Amino acid sequence: MCLLLGATGVGKTLLLKRLQRINQKDSHAELGEPPATLPTVGTNLTDITVHKKRITVRELGGCMGPIWPSYYGDCSSVIFMVDAANTTQVSSSCIQLLSVLSAEALETTSVLILFNKVDIPCPMSLVEMKSLFRLDDIISCATQPVTVLEVSARSGQGLLDVLKWLHSIQKE
Repeated sequence: MCLLLGATGVGKTLLLKRLQRINQKDSHAELGEPPATLPTVGTNLTDITVHKKRITVRELGGCMGPIWPSYYGDCSSVIFMVDAANTTQVSSSCIQLLSVLSAEALETTSVLILFNKVDIPCPMSLVEMKSLFRLDDIISCATQPVTVLEVSARSGQGLLDVLKWLHSIQKE
């Protein structure tokens, strides 16, 4: 099971809907207009098939942050999403990320950090945002393998790379 974590409004639900849509169509086909989504209160379970392997992704609502650790024991990977267009959320997202990476139950779990909404103009560049996160320091100190991608769940930019990551971390 893969956990999908991040603050409220970062685009977790849309990401899952888009990844499912890519799997239903030719990967080069047009994704169309993004579907309407609502903030997740609780959890959503979504199955995504990548190269004939079914991967269950458990999305945990951002408001459930305090109880995320109770779900760590069941997961084999973590996707942590950050809203790259929301500069006011940077510090809280960084604290949440550090909490996830320092959890003993996740010390060997592969982690994908997604900077979402890269298609939206932002007063801070992505380089500046990553610097505020001290991402290089975080990655060098992490006990687990960490991958960082820039995506737009809305436009579909980078989503094939997310599917490739999901495939690459699945155990045979």
